[in-house]
Amino acid sequence: MIQQNPACPTPDWLLRDQLIEAPAPVVVEWLFHEDSLTRRLTRLCDDSFSVMPLFEGWQRLRVDECAALELPEGSEGWVREVYLLGAAHKWVFARSVAGRAALEDDGLHMDELGTRSLGELLFSDRAFTRGPLQVCQYPAAWLPQANTISGLWGRRSCFRRGPLSILVAEVFLPTVWRAIEQAADSNKERR
Repeated sequence: MIQQNPACPTPDWLLRDQLIEAPAPVVVEWLFHEDSLTRRLTRLCDDSFSVMPLFEGWQRLRVDECAALELPEGSEGWVREVYLLGAAHKWVFARSVAGRAALEDDGLHMDELGTRSLGELLFSDRAFTRGPLQVCQYPAAWLPQANTISGLWGRRSCFRRGPLSILVAEVFLPTVWRAIEQAADSNKERR
């Protein structure tokens, strides 16, 4: 479980057209790709994709999460933190949150996902609509201790179904960029 560090300033979450200094084109392309990240990672690792749960439970949401979900500051919500793995390597850290009242009223059982990808569930249910993607350099203090690396790019978007909103943040670890680069090199060699 990641605890909010009061000394850690909340980053500015930016839309694509708000980026002043954009990262490399391949990074921008992955950050703003609209399709399911789960499906994309599954293709990248030839179907050896898996989810490693780290934490699931009720807790006070961060200030930026409350703002994105249009909840009062200090609201409690369901938090799910996982690693998305490709070929048994940690590629992405994901944190998904939803306000307590809306989640309980909706009946979606995020606590029963286990090793199933939340993204796959959200993209397979046409009732969910996805809001705009926002990106930032994710604060190292918000990452699991094993991956407290500064300067990692993360993205987030809000999925809505009626009054339920689920905020999904995905932080790309260095291992995924190596895998993307290796896949690009392999494709060049085949040509």
